Amino acid sequence: MSARAERDEFVTPVDAIVARLLALHPKRIDLSLDRVLQLLERLGHPERRLPPVIHVGGTNGKGSTIAFLRAMLEAAGRKVHVYTSPNLVRVNERFRLGRPGGGVLVSDEALADALSECERANAGSPITVFEITTAAGLLLFSRQPADMLLLEVGLGGRLDATNVVERPAATVITSVSLDHVEYLGDSIVKIAAEKAGILKPGVPAVIAPQVDEARGVIERQAARLGAPLAVAGEHWLVSQEHGRLVYQDEHGLLDLPRPRLFGRHQLDNAGTAIAALRSLGDAGIGAAALETGLLKVDWPARLQRLTAGRLPALVSEGGELWLDGAHNPEGGRVLAAAIADMEERVPRPLVLIVGMLATKDLEGFLRNFAGLARRLIAVPIHQEKTLAPEAIAAAADRIGIPAEVGDGIEPALAGVARLDIETSPRILITGSLYLAGEVLAQNGTLPT
Repeated sequence: MSARAERDEFVTPVDAIVARLLALHPKRIDLSLDRVLQLLERLGHPERRLPPVIHVGGTNGKGSTIAFLRAMLEAAGRKVHVYTSPNLVRVNERFRLGRPGGGVLVSDEALADALSECERANAGSPITVFEITTAAGLLLFSRQPADMLLLEVGLGGRLDATNVVERPAATVITSVSLDHVEYLGDSIVKIAAEKAGILKPGVPAVIAPQVDEARGVIERQAARLGAPLAVAGEHWLVSQEHGRLVYQDEHGLLDLPRPRLFGRHQLDNAGTAIAALRSLGDAGIGAAALETGLLKVDWPARLQRLTAGRLPALVSEGGELWLDGAHNPEGGRVLAAAIADMEERVPRPLVLIVGMLATKDLEGFLRNFAGLARRLIAVPIHQEKTLAPEAIAAAADRIGIPAEVGDGIEPALAGVARLDIETSPRILITGSLYLAGEVLAQNGTLPT
């Protein structure tokens, strides 16, 4: 089956509504709160009838931090709504409804009804798809009881459509780095100022490890608002000792298992999640729930090893197939560090399969793998504004990674099998969450 046929297989009534909404404001990103606030008013202000909200912004690590929060809260018996973006395969992935024993993705019917209600209320006014899907999510979450809503910022923070909750229970800012510079600014200071726009007066704010410039901006904004801070390295610490995660703050020390998610950066994300829960006071989230959450957490396309499905069968015997949606220089840095850790434990030649959008810093991303990757195969992504595989291969060659071009994931995997490599390789597909979604669809392992 072709990649196009596989994508068409997942077209639903929800996709048809989203396609229709694109005509109202074709510009995919237009940061503003005016349009979504007007729509929420017409809908009766669902944003004022939500469960307690933890609002999570940042550049990298937002989704993983939310995955840890959800796993820990659910392990404590809480019903948790979750709103994340972007989706990997289906729009439904953005909306998880809290249920006893664990949340479920919203059904096609319920999501189509919510989107249709928002579409009617909007009455043809200009609005972006992200704004109207955010409104639909808030509508869904306001009508079903839950103990917590985990709300992920889409882009930036200050003018993001999620920034309509006047008083969340807590805010979280994960690692800030350069990304989306055309919308947020061309410096860490400018981007951090946009991210700090989610801070609210008197609301606890948890800050993940940051570069000094970002931390300074966030701390100054928190001081202006009187937002109590819990800053990594100052108010809480997380480390790995003897294969365990050790977390410490003013309340004491926790000796916990290492997270199920791979990579040193996931220790920071897990620590950020723990700090956020502890900022809520006596929320009844004990060490047993934290431990269970660390062991059960799941977040697709973040150093996910593919062992089942169609694609692993195309890998030579003894080889490994990994998938990660990293797409900016900082994401590439932590990904390369995680792969280097694997290399120390079990050495294997690394082969990259890369597809990226033209809006990303291609060379900044690839430089992280110079001296680490044995080979790169560049592939297309079936999205707007994508880089031609030839451009990706040329950039890799310039920084010293031998590269070639593939027509798609399956041809690229076949190309790896033909490489003259002495040992079964470690294959990493990366460069874009859109590419990761295509891989999961082709593999037949959809997020649930």
